[in-house]
Amino acid sequence: MLAVPDFRRIASAQFISDFGDALTNLAVLLVVNQLTGSVAALALMAIVLAVPPLTIGVIAGAWVDRLEPRRIMLVADALRAVLVLGLVVVHSSDQVWILYVLGLAEASVGTFFTPSRTTLVSVIVPRNGLMAANSLSHSGRMVAMVAGSAAAGVLVSVTGSSWPAFVADSATFVASFLLVLGVRTRLRGDRIERAGAETGGSSIVREVRTGISAVAGSPKLVATIVAACAVMLGVGAVNVLFVPLLINDLGVSPAFFGVIDGAQMLGMVAAAALLSARLAFYPTSRVLVTGMLCLAGFTAALAGVGSVWHVVVLLFVAGVIVTPVQASLATLVQTGAGIEMRGRVSALLNSATSGASVLSMAFAGLAGDLLGARTVFVLCAGVIAAGALFALVLFRRQPAAQSMGHEPALVALRE
Repeated sequence: MLAVPDFRRIASAQFISDFGDALTNLAVLLVVNQLTGSVAALALMAIVLAVPPLTIGVIAGAWVDRLEPRRIMLVADALRAVLVLGLVVVHSSDQVWILYVLGLAEASVGTFFTPSRTTLVSVIVPRNGLMAANSLSHSGRMVAMVAGSAAAGVLVSVTGSSWPAFVADSATFVASFLLVLGVRTRLRGDRIERAGAETGGSSIVREVRTGISAVAGSPKLVATIVAACAVMLGVGAVNVLFVPLLINDLGVSPAFFGVIDGAQMLGMVAAAALLSARLAFYPTSRVLVTGMLCLAGFTAALAGVGSVWHVVVLLFVAGVIVTPVQASLATLVQTGAGIEMRGRVSALLNSATSGASVLSMAFAGLAGDLLGARTVFVLCAGVIAAGALFALVLFRRQPAAQSMGHEPALVALRE
C-alpha cells in the first residue's frame, strides 16, 4: 500500500504525529507528577484526555461527513501544533490547570482528525487493500508510540526539563501538516447535504441522529461496534493490572519492561508484514471473530504465567493477534458504511470503545484488589469471547454484499 503516494503521505503523517503524541503524553505525566506529587492529579489528566471522544466524538464525525476530510486534517494539525507549544509555559504547581485546559483542547481537536483520516484512507486505498493498509497503520502507530515514549524519557533525562518534548511534538504536527498538504485526493464536502435531502434537512443534531439510526439498522456495523467494545472491556482491565502482575506477582524489575514492550511491538510488525496481505483473501468479519477468540485465549493464558519469559512470549503472540483485530475493525467501518456516513460511524466506534475502556479500567481498579489480577484476566477473557460469539451471530444476519449508505459518483477528486 505504500506504493500509493497519497496513502504513503497519510501513513507518514500519522507515524510522525503519533511519535509526537507519545512524547507529550509521557512528558505531561512527568510534569504533573513533579509539580504535584499526586496520584489523583495524574488520574485527572487521564480522565480529561478521555472526555472528548465520549462527549463530542459523534458531533465531530458529523462535521467530517459534512466537510472535506483533508481540510479538517490540516486545520487539526495546525491547531494542535499551537496548543502543544503552549505547554512550555507551565513551571509551577499553580499553573498545572493549564495542562488540563490545553490537554482537553488538544484531545477535542484530535476527535476531528481520526475519523477524517479513516474516511480519506477508504477512498485513497482500493477496497481489497484496506486490510493491509489498516494493518500497516496500526503497527506503525504502536512502533511510533513506543519510540516516542523512549525518546521522551531520554529528552527529559538529558535536558532536565519537559519543554523540549513539547517543542518536538509541535514540530511533528507541522511535519504532519506538510505531508497532508501534499495529498492530492479530494473528497467533496457536500456529501451530507445530498444524502440529507432524504431526511428533511442537514442540521448537526439531525445528522447525528441519522448516523446513530443508520448504524443501529445495520447488523454488520452493530456487530463491529459490539466486537470493539468487548475487546476494550477486556484489554482495558489488562492494561491496568499488567504492571501489578509483573512487579507484585512475578517480581520483575521495571528495567525489563522495555523487553516486554519490544516483544509486543515485534509481534505487531510481524503481523503487518506477513499476515495483512494474506488476510485480505478472507472475509473481514471472520478475521475479526477469529482474532478475538485468540485474544481471549491470550488473556486467559496471562492468568497462568509463572515467569517473565512466559510474559515475553505471550506479548509477542498478542502483538500478532492485535494487529489483524484492529485492522479488521477499521476495514469493517470503511466497507460497511457508505461514504456519506463514514465520519459518523468512525466517531461512534471511537466513542463506544473509549467508554468501554474507561469502564474496564474502573472495574480493574475495584476488582483487582478484591479478586486479584489473575482472576480478573479470566473474567476479561470471557467478556472478549462472548463478544466475539455475539458479533458472529450479527455478522451472519448481514447480507454479504450489503453496505449501509451509498457511494456517490465522482466523490473523490484528484488534482
